Amino acid sequence: MRLDEVTKSGTKCKIVSIKATDALRTKLLDMGFVSGADIEVVREAPLYDPMELKIHRYLLSLRKSEACLVEVDII
Repeated sequence: MRLDEVTKSGTKCKIVSIKATDALRTKLLDMGFVSGADIEVVREAPLYDPMELKIHRYLLSLRKSEACLVEVDII
């Protein structure tokens, strides 16, 4: 399942893989998107983009176009 498909607030996931390449891959890795990391969906913006996530004890916003490149499993 892709991260952009997880829309319900409070849903917890584990990162399986990242499909991004080049600069975007580096950006995601720098933000903590590594295989095995736990993510919680906090909420989505009123127009559903971006989504707010909790990863490694901090909050960040991620565009749906970037979230679709992250493969996750629901915990």
